[in-house]
Amino acid sequence: MSLIVVDVEADGPVPPLYSMVSFGAVVVEPSLELAFKGEVRPISDRFLPEALAISGVSREAHLRFEEPGPVMERFAAWIAEVSKGRPVFCSDNLAFDWQFINYYFHAYLGKNPFGWSGRRIGDLYCGMVKDGYATWKHLRRTPHDHDPVNDARANAGVMLQLIELGLKLPAR
Repeated sequence: MSLIVVDVEADGPVPPLYSMVSFGAVVVEPSLELAFKGEVRPISDRFLPEALAISGVSREAHLRFEEPGPVMERFAAWIAEVSKGRPVFCSDNLAFDWQFINYYFHAYLGKNPFGWSGRRIGDLYCGMVKDGYATWKHLRRTPHDHDPVNDARANAGVMLQLIELGLKLPAR
């Protein structure tokens, strides 16, 4: 099993009403160097300017990004290449990130290489410390800057720390 942390930037709250802008993925392994970044053009004419602004990408730039199909094909190939066993989707905000990645995989490839489920980092931490309201973001070693690879790498680093603290999960 391989843990892959994913972070998504989008121009609204839900696909396909809104579009994914970019995403980053990092394998949970000591170097945190196995990374993928995808940038995809809009699939909808709708967007929320305040949501798009978080990504740091203008609407004009977003419109020039690549069609989603080839990007998702490369992402699926990367997942197959870097995974040892079944890939496991991990995220800071699983409810948000998963819906975009899952939708785009099914819409453009007909299947999701992560299967049907994922793990939320905060829930893993809450279980470890036996507090359903515990916060974990203090464990990040780099700022959350909304570059999806940077954010995924910081969150993958937190996963490594949880493993060091005794969480029984594989790190390549």
